[in-house]
Formats: sequence, structure tokens, C-alpha cells
Amino acid sequence: MYSKEIFTKCSTNSEAFERLVNVIAALRAPDGCPWDRVQTHESLTREMIEEAYEVVQAIENKDVPNLREELGDVLLQVVMHSAIAEDDGEFTLADVCNEVAEKMIGRHPHVFGGNVEKYGFEQVNSVDNVLDLWENVKRSEKQETSQTSAMEKIPLSLPALIRAEKIQKKARKVGFDWPDVSGAFAKIDEETAELKEACDQGDKDHIAEELGDLLFAVVNAARFLDVDPEKALNSTSLKFMKRFSYVEEQAALQGRELTDMTLEEMDALWVEAKSRYIF
Repeated sequence: MYSKEIFTKCSTNSEAFERLVNVIAALRAPDGCPWDRVQTHESLTREMIEEAYEVVQAIENKDVPNLREELGDVLLQVVMHSAIAEDDGEFTLADVCNEVAEKMIGRHPHVFGGNVEKYGFEQVNSVDNVLDLWENVKRSEKQETSQTSAMEKIPLSLPALIRAEKIQKKARKVGFDWPDVSGAFAKIDEETAELKEACDQGDKDHIAEELGDLLFAVVNAARFLDVDPEKALNSTSLKFMKRFSYVEEQAALQGRELTDMTLEEMDALWVEAKSRYIF
């Protein structure tokens, strides 16, 4: 039998957190859930990524009840991974909490009485100062001796557009960047021409390489324009789906299937969708 505390909602943060820990422990106990008992760090990788994206979706939708739920799912993943690690003798949930607390204290010397001069600052009184200080402290902690080593630590698991932007920002910190967006635009033109040339040659590997170069150049332009390339692309994908839905609906009203229409007929409906400001 489980203690009644497991089934009782708690009124304080610490009690509620302990309740969640106890629920996970019960699920992974010998007489618990067969699925939860066999999970590993590796088997839960996809769930961790998906739950994080669902939090972002809830924020973008301004859906507060869903945000609360999705944050709980992310917290569940943290507690689950910590329980797995503790069972394997690797680390505990207390280790996780203490380590991130120490990190926050160490990276905020301007708040917790540390020596900001050590990191090249006389005082920290703006958001930009804080971000620069954070990077300097982080570089010192990780003993990064070059920007290349900092780039190499950017996770490959990040979405490619986000990772490209982070790499470019590392290069910018040492001045390896164009003075303004015109350089990025010129690079887009250059890479577009090279992609067309690769297509004419028909070399698949070369085409992939040049397409990657073009995408990297577009991210550079987005960075100069202060546009999140990931959000911009997602917004365009959503716009495309809405306009395509209009095309599909209009075809249905005509009693036709899209597969029976010519490209010109579908394109006419697409132009109509654009003229109706369907976003």
C-alpha cells in the first residue's frame, strides 16, 4: 500500500516536489510500472525533446493552463532521469539541484557578491552587461581556450537553424562578421549562384553542400535583422498550410480533387488565397 501523501495534493512547493519524487519512485519500484522500470536515459531522449517543444508551443499559444501542464511534463522528465541515474549510482536529484544552484550563483557575481572585475567588468547594470558577463563566466568555467572550442560544445541535437545562429554569434564575438546586413545579402546571392551551378552539374553531394551554405547565409541575414530564423520558418510553414487549405477547400467546392487539377489551376486558387490575406 502506498502512503496517503502520494494521493494528496500539496500546498507548498517543497511538499509538492517531494510528492512527485515519491510518485516516480513508486512507479520504478519492483512492484511498480513495467514500462517505467525499464526506461533509460537513451530511451527517454525523444520525450525530453518533445516535452520541451510542447512548452514552447503553449507559450506561443498564450495557453496558461496548457503551459502549467507541459512544464509539469518537463519536470517529470528531470525527476525521471535523476531517478534512473540514482538507481545506476551516477548522481542524485539533490546533485542536479545543487549543481544548477551553484551554477546560477557563480554566473551572477553581480547579484551574489562575487568579483565582477575578474571577468572584465567594473559594474553590471544593464541586460547587455549581464549577457556578456554570463558568457565570460561560462568561458572561464569551461576553460574554453578558443571560440572554436566554444562552437564545438553547441549541441548537435539543436535544430539546425538555431545551432547555426549560435555558431555565428560565437564568431561575431571576436569580430569575424560583416559590418552590416549588406554583407549577408551579398553572401546569399553568391551561395544561390553556386547552388544553381551545382544543380547544373548534377552532383548530389555538391548540391547538398551548397544548399547548406545558402541556409547558413540566410541565418546570417536573419541574425543581422534581429529575426529568429526558426520562428520565421515556422510562421511561413503555417502560412503555407492555411493557404493550401484554402486551395483544397475551393477545389472541393468545385467537386474536384487536387490530383485531377493542373498546376496552373491550383496556382490560380493559391493567388486567390493570397489576395484574401490568408496568413
